[in-house]
Amino acid sequence: MQRVVITGLGCLTPIGNSAHDLWLSLEAGRIGILPFTEPDPSLKFKAAGQILDLDLSSLSPPQLQTAERCSHLAILAARQAAAQSSLTSHHAPDQIAIVLGCSTNGRQAEEPEIARVYTQNARVHPLTIARSMASNGASQVAIDQHITGPAFAVSTACASGAHAIGLAFHMIRSGMVTAALAGAHEAPLTRAFLRAWDSMRVVSPTACRPFSVDRDGMSLAEGAAVLSLETLASARARNAPIVAEILGFGMSTDAHHITQPRAEGPAQAIRAALADAAATLAANSQTEPHPLQQQVAFINAHGTATPINDQVEAAAIHQVFGPRASQIPVSGTKGFHGHSLGASSAIETLITALALHHRRVPFTAGTMTLDPSLQLDVVLGQPRDLPPEGRLIALTQSLAFGGLNAVLCLRSAP
Repeated sequence: MQRVVITGLGCLTPIGNSAHDLWLSLEAGRIGILPFTEPDPSLKFKAAGQILDLDLSSLSPPQLQTAERCSHLAILAARQAAAQSSLTSHHAPDQIAIVLGCSTNGRQAEEPEIARVYTQNARVHPLTIARSMASNGASQVAIDQHITGPAFAVSTACASGAHAIGLAFHMIRSGMVTAALAGAHEAPLTRAFLRAWDSMRVVSPTACRPFSVDRDGMSLAEGAAVLSLETLASARARNAPIVAEILGFGMSTDAHHITQPRAEGPAQAIRAALADAAATLAANSQTEPHPLQQQVAFINAHGTATPINDQVEAAAIHQVFGPRASQIPVSGTKGFHGHSLGASSAIETLITALALHHRRVPFTAGTMTLDPSLQLDVVLGQPRDLPPEGRLIALTQSLAFGGLNAVLCLRSAP
């Protein structure tokens, strides 16, 4: 098994349109969930995580015509990651994979055309299908970066980004490819889609407060994050800067309910990620003094701030870690950048890599009083320093509708 490292980061989020700016916002406590610029008075919630300063001037006319906002985010985030890592200059184009998560691509292409059909019986724009297919972002990135290796989209609701990164990690580790651009992108803040979420009554009318005693729902957002992944050997051979290492990936399905999670599913995914990480280390003749379960330095939680999700996620952590569960620092960052559906898990993987790099755990924005029944050590108020020495291990967790769970195990750079 090849060891796999992260050598490039790209993102567009409500709190920063680069990894550098995103991290500065987390450190400063800048929250990106703001009132809608064009509010819909029928909505119970009045704010979301919007990218207000998106610059599309670098996109070509074909990119503007054959893609909509969701894929535009993918193109721009992938450019940042590829530029930081110089990935395409050091890997053959047929040896680079593109794996992007996306659960709702094309809403800005579809909704206006559907409205025209039903109100005017009008002809639909001929590029509607191409612009709205889930794989549009992956294809656009391949064209933009001149990459000819495997390229595909993953659609597993809110776990799409984590699944995409995990699959890309496995492809590189197995030797199928030598590098990948992996992540996710979403632009779901359209009128009809917001109305649909409003009907579910899971969006907070106030603010996202993960693990808070008075939590009342998520805050929706848009965003994208893409990571450059490659073998440790190739990164070292060209002296590429390494942000973090991916050790393991685990996934599971609750097989229980389409919207109501249960703890056994995410607990199974956590165990699978730790077992996969141990397999990576064993294959590379690395011995650890303690089981990886005892070495987890912090957990980046899914933390949607819905009453049931936070309860189930906490229960899963307790199932896996037992008495140590209440001692592991837990951070939920959706109070900063919102819940961008499939893209949120990619953004949170990027944040986890940065936290390991800076040895600082972001705090959980919006939460003042923890729910004591959860019995978790949630980081509040200000970032928390991690030990200054040694290789640190962290988990980032995603629990999606449909009972689809994905967990990534990362380690600080070698």
